[in-house]
Amino acid sequence: MAINYGSKIEIFKAFKKSINSLTLKNVEKNLYTKKMPSPDILIRTGGHQRLSNFMLWQLAYTELFFLKKLWPDFNGRDLNKIVKKFVQIKRNFGNI
Repeated sequence: MAINYGSKIEIFKAFKKSINSLTLKNVEKNLYTKKMPSPDILIRTGGHQRLSNFMLWQLAYTELFFLKKLWPDFNGRDLNKIVKKFVQIKRNFGNI
């Protein structure tokens, strides 16, 4: 659960803590989610196609799925469709 969360502030604080030894590893070590893997899938319901300052660092290689339906209407069939699409995606994680 993310309450009063803002990704820009999270990244700023992580950089600030890492300033004396600024490496990607040190920045990631200072993120709120340091003990969690980055998500493979983000599902955004409600018809909005934006991240809204949510996990900007962690979503770098995440597959994004945008649905017009609202969250209460999201169901198992919707999830199954997304998972089927996801497994067909060739993920490069920044590599060519």
